[in-house]
Amino acid sequence: MTSAHTLRPTEVTVPVTDFDPYADAVLDDPYPHYEMLRELGPVFYLSRYDAFGIARHAEIDMVLRDAATFCSSGGVGLANFHVQEAWRKPSIILEVDPPMHGRTRKVVAGLLAPAAINKLRATFEHQAELLVDRVLEQGSFDAVTDLCEAYPLKVFADAVGIPAEGREKYLLAYGDMVFNAFGPVNDRFKACLDKAQAGAIAWVTEVCKRENLTPDGFGAQLYKAADDGLLAPEEAPMLVRTLLSAGLDTTVFTLCNAILSFARYPDQWALVHANPSMARQALEEVLRFESTFHSFYRTTTREVEVAGATMANEQKVCVFIGSANRDPRRWGDSADKFDVSRRAAGNMAFGTGIHGCAGQMIARLEGEIVLTALARRVKHIRLEGKPVIHYNNSVRGYTSMPVSISAG
Repeated sequence: MTSAHTLRPTEVTVPVTDFDPYADAVLDDPYPHYEMLRELGPVFYLSRYDAFGIARHAEIDMVLRDAATFCSSGGVGLANFHVQEAWRKPSIILEVDPPMHGRTRKVVAGLLAPAAINKLRATFEHQAELLVDRVLEQGSFDAVTDLCEAYPLKVFADAVGIPAEGREKYLLAYGDMVFNAFGPVNDRFKACLDKAQAGAIAWVTEVCKRENLTPDGFGAQLYKAADDGLLAPEEAPMLVRTLLSAGLDTTVFTLCNAILSFARYPDQWALVHANPSMARQALEEVLRFESTFHSFYRTTTREVEVAGATMANEQKVCVFIGSANRDPRRWGDSADKFDVSRRAAGNMAFGTGIHGCAGQMIARLEGEIVLTALARRVKHIRLEGKPVIHYNNSVRGYTSMPVSISAG
């Protein structure tokens, strides 16, 4: 799959690289590669994918805030839905432009407003305490399955209102397919699509039907919005599926990245353990230091110049979020240092501009609550084996992470 424009070499006036952001070796440790990309210049060309690339914080911030020039209706992956047939129906919040985006965003933003989210805090805290009780009793466990997956699969899926049976088997496989689709149609995407088609897609479609949702969950509220004329009837189940796919895998991987960061930097965990009220600030540093999202795309709506580089209309532009969050131009010489005392506001973990993640408040709440519960009870987090990375075209997390913890 290629972008709409395949530029001739004479048309490319920025540094050209055959760098493959989706190679296993890059996903294993992307940060040296990101440094190379940033040093190429503010804009470069990914010849392998016929797309411009941006890896510096300032230029990515500019692109994401200019939704009129760098649109989302062309898809947030490599494929350009303006000129290519989409393999699935585009998201009605993530892959639409104003005014349609504003209409849908208003419904979802109301659903996930701070007042609504805060009503969940007590339940989320109770479940976090139960989870910490369980893993402390175990002592040694797999942090991915026993903690990072277990928590959002319980609290977030309950908040949406889907049935409990089948979550572990199908929900993460569905999200894996969705996020892999942000990259090229490579073997990785084909494999997860085959896996999702073996049951996950059908299961998610079924549980997102109105009759299968709890009456007080986010899912039911989206159907109510359709009843009130704020959404078309057929859009309600689509948005329930979007909530599930957007709100689970990314939180799972953020928790994975948090546990791994604190296991590798015990001095930083000691600071949070000594002062659990630092949990929210520490989470922001995790989001900056080990971004869950690493890259996605925008599409130009006109000829535009970025840092001296001219881009044609309908050109795909890859923004490297994981690189922006390590850019020393933004974060100083300590950009590659994990430091929970840092003010990490301005990190791009949830994007920015009108398409900034609508669910970031609830994701942050889940992360803060889990870290707080751990900080109050757990003095030491130790790696007991090599973590197994979960390869995905756009998000970065782990499949397995043997750890041990002890109280203090």
